[in-house]
Amino acid sequence: MSKICELTGKKGMIGNKISHANNKTKRRFNINLCKKRFFLIKEKKWITLKICTSTMRLIDKIGIEKVLKRFKYKY
Repeated sequence: MSKICELTGKKGMIGNKISHANNKTKRRFNINLCKKRFFLIKEKKWITLKICTSTMRLIDKIGIEKVLKRFKYKY
């Protein structure tokens, strides 16, 4: 299961975990993904998307149809 936002394409980053003794080891910064269902009014159907929470905030602000158009998502 890939950890990529289906709309924005946002992925996790790779960085260093730094200990108190300043030892550096590789670690991964994952994104906060959620599986969410949305209802499209024009199409009259439900779609399920795996999106990050920052994209959910954007959907709350401008609406699902505008977000799908902005990121050119084919549903």
